[in-house]
Parts: sequence; C-alpha cells; structure tokens
Amino acid sequence: MRVENSTSTYPVRVVIVMGVSGSGKTTIGSLLAQALNNAPFIDADSLHPPHNVQKMAHGIALTDGDRWPWLMRVRSQLDIEATNLLKTQDSHTQPLYVVCGCSALKRSYRELLARNNAEHSTGQTHDTMFVYIKVDREELVRRLAQRKDHFFDPALLDTQLSTLEQPDTAREAAVVVDGMQPVEQVVREACELI
Repeated sequence: MRVENSTSTYPVRVVIVMGVSGSGKTTIGSLLAQALNNAPFIDADSLHPPHNVQKMAHGIALTDGDRWPWLMRVRSQLDIEATNLLKTQDSHTQPLYVVCGCSALKRSYRELLARNNAEHSTGQTHDTMFVYIKVDREELVRRLAQRKDHFFDPALLDTQLSTLEQPDTAREAAVVVDGMQPVEQVVREACELI
C-alpha cells in the first residue's frame, strides 16, 4: 500500500504508534512505516538508557524521573529523522513520514513528543499524530507470556495500564485502532485514519 495523500500541513508527519507493552507497537509500527512510503521507523525501546532496561527487567516500574530523559531522547531522534528526511528528499511529491513505536502513556508525554525541537530544526518541520493500539488486558497478558528476548517484565503490565491515559481524540491529534484485529487490518486502518 502506498499512501498518496496526507492531511498534514507540514513537510513531514511523525506518526507515533502508542500503547502499553504487548500492544504491538513495534510490529505494527514497522509495517506501518513500510506502508507509508518506506518511512524511517524508530523503536523507542531501543533508546532506553541501560538503567531503565535493568529496572524493567527486574520488575521495577519506571518513574517519571526515569521516563522524562528517555522521552527527550526519543523526541530529539524524531526531530533529527524529520530534518534528515527533508534534506535527502529532492521533491516532495509524496508525503513524508517518520514512524515511531513508543508507549507514550500519559498526555504530558505525548505533548512533549509532539513538540518540535528548535535545536535540531530551523522552524517547524513536522507535525505529530498518535495511533493508539487498544488491546484488552487478557490479550496483552497472552502476548507478553509468548514474547521472548524482551527486557520488559510482564509483571509490570498492570502498572502500565494504571499509568495509561488513553488519548482524547477530540483534544489530541490521535486516532484509536482496535489492536485485537489481525495485524494487517490494524495497519490498513491506521493508514486510512492518518
């Protein structure tokens, strides 16, 4: 699927695929990036500092003090990717996207991620839209039990669910997609909504 149109008024649209652990952010995000004209994909989990990874691996929930520096790093990487994308594109005949998989659990986190970083860009290079992958708890538990080679301790799921502030689509640039559907359908629906 190639996306030919965008509702963005900026040269680049950043799409952040969000949700709790096990919702499919990395799988859906990487497939969405392919569908959005082979956009760059950033897995925010790969940007966690080692002490965050160690805490989560040992079943210790992250605090805001742990999350804010990580979120700043994610935002900075989004700004860099958007700026680099603009520099490498000769013509803007197709919409330009950067896709990121990031929990973005609280509205304040999403507000930070949606800001452009003036340090890396000369003016507004992009806008940001969130795609919330909504999955019920029982399915999340099932998925986390099957997942191997990931640092997140499934015992932290309830902490993430209690921290989650679901996006208010009337007040935030966000859409909600039913993550209980097959992955291909989730990606297709996300493409249609953004």
